[in-house]
Amino acid sequence: MNSDESFDHSPCADQIWLAERELASFIGAIKELFGPEQALLSADDWLDESELTDSPPRSTCRNWRAVTVAASARLANRLTVAPEYRARSPIPLKHLTACPIEGSI
Repeated sequence: MNSDESFDHSPCADQIWLAERELASFIGAIKELFGPEQALLSADDWLDESELTDSPPRSTCRNWRAVTVAASARLANRLTVAPEYRARSPIPLKHLTACPIEGSI
């Protein structure tokens, strides 16, 4: 068995595939909602956050969704500072802040 074959079936290869899938989904959504400039900035944020995660570098289980959540928080902070992007979002802001069932708690 050569080294390429062993890598294809390793936990590391699985983690790379999961990370690529998570990043691609995140960037696709950001590009659709806020445009290519924010998508590029968010990709950098995602990569930065992936380096900051608490998982050991060679861990066989990483929480890529947590990386996406952290990168989303950076995007939210950036958009709060630059409100002109809010007008471009197809999601009405009232849906982002309002409780869906008010008074239910």
